[in-house]
Amino acid sequence: MRYGFSFLGIAMLFLLLINCEAEKKVSYDTLLKGGNIINLEDGSVNVGDIYISDGRIAEVSYDKADENSTAKNVVDATGKFILPGFWDNHVHFRGGDSLIDANKRFLELFIANGITTVRDAGGDLTTSVMQWKKAIENNDMVGPTIFTSGPKIDGPGATWAGSLEVEKEADIEKALDSLEAIPTDFVKIYDSKISGENYLNTIRAAEKRGLITSGHMPFTATLESTIDAGIDAVEHLYYIMKGCSSQEDAVTEQLQNNKMGFWDAMPILQSTYDDSVAKQTYEHLKQKNVFVVPTLHIGHTLSYLDEVDHSEDTYLKYMAPGIIKTYEGRINRAKNTSEKAIQDRKELDTFFKKLAWTLNQNGVSLLAGSDSGAFNSYTYPGISLHKEMEAMVDAGISPLDALKASAYNGAKFLKQESDYGTLESGKVADIVILDNNPLENIQNTQKIFMVFKHGEKFTKESLEQLIPN
Repeated sequence: MRYGFSFLGIAMLFLLLINCEAEKKVSYDTLLKGGNIINLEDGSVNVGDIYISDGRIAEVSYDKADENSTAKNVVDATGKFILPGFWDNHVHFRGGDSLIDANKRFLELFIANGITTVRDAGGDLTTSVMQWKKAIENNDMVGPTIFTSGPKIDGPGATWAGSLEVEKEADIEKALDSLEAIPTDFVKIYDSKISGENYLNTIRAAEKRGLITSGHMPFTATLESTIDAGIDAVEHLYYIMKGCSSQEDAVTEQLQNNKMGFWDAMPILQSTYDDSVAKQTYEHLKQKNVFVVPTLHIGHTLSYLDEVDHSEDTYLKYMAPGIIKTYEGRINRAKNTSEKAIQDRKELDTFFKKLAWTLNQNGVSLLAGSDSGAFNSYTYPGISLHKEMEAMVDAGISPLDALKASAYNGAKFLKQESDYGTLESGKVADIVILDNNPLENIQNTQKIFMVFKHGEKFTKESLEQLIPN
């Protein structure tokens, strides 16, 4: 009798242990197994496993395999390189109602190129962009997460359609009210017609509301005053160059008195670049945590329109006829430009490469942005972000810092670090898996094995299907 009770007790204990072990088992949606995980903070690469559930990273393990975990979908990532999905930090959705569908086609091109997030820096299709943004968030449409500025803020008679025009103080508050009502993710200020005073006051007003700002800078304002007003990001390098010139104040005064134009100022500012002034400017940018968007690829593309035949570009065939039509403006201007102006533009392109490298060397945070979209000739949505990172590396910036300028810095700039930018537990599962190491060759960013957008898997085959025929 005693032996029978003992045997029964052991059996019950054994069953209890099995049940407890089963209860410990955790089931995930997806496991990325044995991949080389790139840490964008320090450039380290370690073999590990990434567990994904409900569109987020549930766990990242660098130890031995978790025997108490199971996954419905296991991806063998052995020999592959894993990093956050790419961010294009400067794109445009624009061109009017007739180009809504053409712009919508860009969304799948971004995903096909591993770009899981874009920062829309202003356009005239805000209603459509907000619809796409919501549909993507609800998984009703394939496309990148969209952070948008909505319409740009500019002065009376603004160059770009749909801009909010400010002429007096009340206009600024009204414009910001309308952007908050949309609501947009940041404020984009353009420089075609806005006065220097209204430009600075717009930044200050946005700063009081706790809004993120980025923009061009009218040459009637100085870079120092722009930084002090509270700008969060400077789009393009013209304005950085101005702030590095020993003649900035004199050039600003001539612009204010209508004695000089924007392009007239370029050779003067370039030739009066001063190392000591530049050093102070870089320190100021760094102290105020101002990001800079170099947009080197588009600058180079536009500077060489007179030499390069783009008619056989692979991505040209993916652009709708209406988009290609918008390219004509810049193309015609290039054809009708003087030889001196063409040469000046090319010299400026070379100078900007050095400027981007110097910014990076001095610890200024950069954002990788393509400036792709309608009107920007041959700067194609998707592939141009990869070309921008290539251009950064060509300028002397390390592959790690070029990669950082995409997702890592993009998330920091928009204050989205809790959800994006690194591969950590709790963050959104926007992930790209590459066949080869981009830290060794930045062109490897184009060798995409697989993409995850909010946990949804896109294989090479499914990515190819996103590219228009």
